[in-house]
Amino acid sequence: MESFDYFWEDFAVGQVRSMGRHRFSEEEIVGFARQYDPQRFHVDAQKASDTLFNGLIASGWHTCVIAMRGMCDAYLTRAACLGSPGLDSLKWLKPVRPGDEIEFRARVLESRASSSRPELGLTKFLWDGINSAGEQVLAMEGWQLFARRAQPDAAREP
Repeated sequence: MESFDYFWEDFAVGQVRSMGRHRFSEEEIVGFARQYDPQRFHVDAQKASDTLFNGLIASGWHTCVIAMRGMCDAYLTRAACLGSPGLDSLKWLKPVRPGDEIEFRARVLESRASSSRPELGLTKFLWDGINSAGEQVLAMEGWQLFARRAQPDAAREP
């Protein structure tokens, strides 16, 4: 049996967990965009200067991928996580530019035991990214499914 550091019970409502920081370089932004999102404002600094962004910006999907890696490094690879049914919302609130360092965080918004599978719990998170000016650049809300540490009895149900 695999052992885990984190179970559903370890994610209390209100808890904020750091998911690390990442500095976006121009080379990384362009490389990701060439492969996955080759729009002019992601791949060509000169053409990007003629857009409403007035310069090169990272793809929002690139920002999400870095946030996902942060989730894995911060807790997911050591958690009894059983996946996610998806996102409730995803917003790219500010452009991420070359040289920007983004701090990623996970905040627990809700938590509930599964009514149909008592060995499981669901946790709703806000995963966000904050730039060095303190501005939120990314906001994702969604649920993750975790195994519970112990089989609950009806009397101890939270």
